[in-house]
Amino acid sequence: MKVLSIDGGGIRGLIPALVLEELEARTGRRVAELFDLVAGTSTGGILACALTRPGAAPASELVELYRTEGPKIFRRSLAHRVRSGEGLLEEKHDDAALDDALTRYLGSGRLSGASTRVLVTAYDLQARAPYFFKSWRADRDGPLRIVARATAAAPTYFEPVEVGERSLIDGGVFATNPAMCAYAEAVVLSGAPPTFVLSLGTGRQTRPIAHADAASWGLVQWVRPVIDVVFDGVSDTVEYQLQHLMPGDAVVRLQTELDRASDALDDASARNLALLEEQARELLVREDAALDAACAVLLAQDS
Repeated sequence: MKVLSIDGGGIRGLIPALVLEELEARTGRRVAELFDLVAGTSTGGILACALTRPGAAPASELVELYRTEGPKIFRRSLAHRVRSGEGLLEEKHDDAALDDALTRYLGSGRLSGASTRVLVTAYDLQARAPYFFKSWRADRDGPLRIVARATAAAPTYFEPVEVGERSLIDGGVFATNPAMCAYAEAVVLSGAPPTFVLSLGTGRQTRPIAHADAASWGLVQWVRPVIDVVFDGVSDTVEYQLQHLMPGDAVVRLQTELDRASDALDDASARNLALLEEQARELLVREDAALDAACAVLLAQDS
């Protein structure tokens, strides 16, 4: 079973979107045609839904989603900034622009209509447990726009989403990198570990947190940094686990350090979008051989 896994990371989803654009260009195939299972968390979940829905647009159009919709989604009016206390009293961003973008890009389709198997992570606040949307299970189905909205509900950034009796938030709280979740599902579905995994990161954080700062922080100061620490730490841990479970040539992890672009989930400024794209282009050059090898494996197994 061939698996694609896409990390969470807000606006940094531009990085895997550009990688997938290049993957489609090199193979001449759509993403959904190359993989047996596509897994995504948060922004990666949005990409997973958009790339596998019936009549899906090419990855190149999803690159435009980040360029054009990102600034709208993460724009904050003065009224909302005051009402939310800069994100300390309620969610940092109004969800209207996000809902509008998801409706336009995902339409009225359902997850069960995906053109390949799709796994999207969320966390259920009512049950206090991980929740997995699965395209192949009727009891884990849902409208694509709602699935995508739930997985993108990062705590403090967007409101939770009610789905029936469930209150769902971003699956990044336990699976920023959903590759191990996808690995486990592949074993259940096929009776064996996946034969190949392409795991796409959204950029590794590099900003240090000085001991002198953290030592004096209380609840208010830790609220947002601790979310970033959890998201980043989980992603790196899964990468470590997967590399120990699978042979070196069976897993390709494409990740870059954000040494120039901001690692903030919601920095959709023109400058940062340009830097994210610049670092994604550099990743493609640096990992040219790895991406070529991945394309060869995907096409060989597909034939």
